[in-house]
Amino acid sequence: MADLINIGVFVVLLTVGYFVGRTIEIRHYRSILAREARLMAIPVVSLRTFVDDGREVDSVMLVTGHAVISTDYFKTFLYMFRKIFGGRVASFESLLDRARREAVLRMKEASLDADIILNMRIETSTINKKTAVTPVSVEALAYGTAIAFRPGPPNRPVSKDRPVS
Repeated sequence: MADLINIGVFVVLLTVGYFVGRTIEIRHYRSILAREARLMAIPVVSLRTFVDDGREVDSVMLVTGHAVISTDYFKTFLYMFRKIFGGRVASFESLLDRARREAVLRMKEASLDADIILNMRIETSTINKKTAVTPVSVEALAYGTAIAFRPGPPNRPVSKDRPVS
């Protein structure tokens, strides 16, 4: 009888973990989509150069954005189950996707005055407890060079691409 209760508790926790985790994930994706639409005016490129259209640069600064997304009970269970048989852990891919997109959004929000963000890079890592076998959280760090141009028309002719210093 005690074994049946233990199995029942496990199934209930697994079910609750799935629905709560899925609800949180859906809400987060909705928030990400809304903020991406709002911040679409700030282009982000991974190139180190840009087309010099003759506008004067007003300011250049390093901008960063960080995000840590934790796993839920159901995804941890899927990870441990998949670890037995091997293969890709698809349940953790959404964690990494959400962390990367959130980090880029936070970087853009930190540079609302910028006209463009160049040389954007994303670093990721997993955060574990010292004794844990499964990853507990995924961290993403996005950074780049934000450039703001002076308002007004270009004051010199357009030249070739030039590297950003």
